[in-house]
Amino acid sequence: MHELSIAQALLDEIEAAARSRQALRVAAATVSVGPLSGVEPELLVRAFEMARRTRLVTLDTELTLETAEVRVACSACEQDGPASPNDLRCRHCTNPQSRLIGGDELLLLRVEMDVPAVNAA
Repeated sequence: MHELSIAQALLDEIEAAARSRQALRVAAATVSVGPLSGVEPELLVRAFEMARRTRLVTLDTELTLETAEVRVACSACEQDGPASPNDLRCRHCTNPQSRLIGGDELLLLRVEMDVPAVNAA
């Protein structure tokens, strides 16, 4: 299950962001998962639940997944737009020679954390 290594890498990034802001804890993280990313969302959630329990700062972190849209750019009509994961043809002119421009990503979008109050002078 490669989702476990992905979850661990996500937690590394989340913890790096938390450390850089001296966060006390991370409440939530939002990740965008494209249908063509090769990541199974349910398995990623389960792997994240397992992996977060081994870490102090992210022990209670809630993971939210957003599904990214599959998008293509057409070389024939120069339009870009949505496509389905199993049909990457341009929806404007049906050209099969389109280029994938979205839907294969896995992005850490947001991290919500509790940070200490800044000392007022």
